[in-house]
Amino acid sequence: MPKIGSSMLAFPDFRGATRRLILINLAAYFALLLFSLASSAAASRIAANLVFDPFAFIHGALWQPVTYSLVHLGILGTLFELLSLWFLTGFLERYHNANWVTSLYAVSVLGSAIAALALFVIANSLAPSLLLSANPLYGCFGGVFGLLAAIALLYGDVQFMLFPFPIGIKARYLVIIYALVAVAMLFGQEKMYAFAQLGGALAGLAWVRLAPRRGSSVLFSETWYGMRNRYYRWKRRRAARKFEVYMRSQGRTVRFDGQGRQIDDDPNDKKRWN
Repeated sequence: MPKIGSSMLAFPDFRGATRRLILINLAAYFALLLFSLASSAAASRIAANLVFDPFAFIHGALWQPVTYSLVHLGILGTLFELLSLWFLTGFLERYHNANWVTSLYAVSVLGSAIAALALFVIANSLAPSLLLSANPLYGCFGGVFGLLAAIALLYGDVQFMLFPFPIGIKARYLVIIYALVAVAMLFGQEKMYAFAQLGGALAGLAWVRLAPRRGSSVLFSETWYGMRNRYYRWKRRRAARKFEVYMRSQGRTVRFDGQGRQIDDDPNDKKRWN
C-alpha cells in the first residue's frame, strides 16, 4: 500500500474515471436544466421518472436505481456533490485503475438504492401509515459516501478539510462523524435519505473487501472463463466415458482419470496420449 501523508489542497488530476463521472453528472444536470427552461412541467415529469421512488420501482420503474444519481436539483448541492466526487475519485485513481474506481462508485450508488428499498418495504409492512415514498432519492450522495468509506478503510490516515471549518481531519474519523450524523437523521424526517447513505457506505466497504483489485470487468471475465473451462472439462470427461464404453465393446479396456486423460497401465509405453 502506498504511503499516504496529509492531503494537498490542490485539485486532483481530471482524467479517467474522475473525468468520466463528472462529465456524465454535469451533462445530466444541464440537460434537465435546459428542459426546465423550455418547460418546467416537462422537466418535473422527467425528474419524477428518474429519481428513486421505491413505490414506483416496485411497480415497474426498474431504471430508477441507476438514474436517480444523475438527478441534481440545486446548484449549491450539485456543486458540493461534484466537487466531493472530483476529490474522492481523483484521490483513489492515484492508486487504483479507472475501472476499479468506477465500479466502486456504481456499487455504492446501487447500494444506496437497495438500502432505501429495504427500509421502504420493512417500514410500510410494519407501519403502512409512514409515507416514506414521499421523499424520493436523487443525487450522487450514495456514491460519494461509498468512495469516502473506501478511502477511510484503505487510507484512513489521509487528512481532509472538515467543511466548512479550516480544520484537518483523518478520513476514518470523518466517515465516523458522517455515519453518526446519518444515524441521528434516522430519528428525523429524512429516514430514507440517511439509511440510503449508510447503505452506500456499506456497499462501498463490501466492494473493497470482496471485489478484485482490477474492477468488475475482471470479476465478470474471470467468472465467464471459469464457467467455460468447467464446461470444456465436463465435455472431455463425457467423451472419455463414451470412449471407455466403446473400447469395452471392442474387447479392450482403457481407463481415464478425473480430467479425461488416459491412464496407461504400462508407464514405459511412450504412446500414451492425454
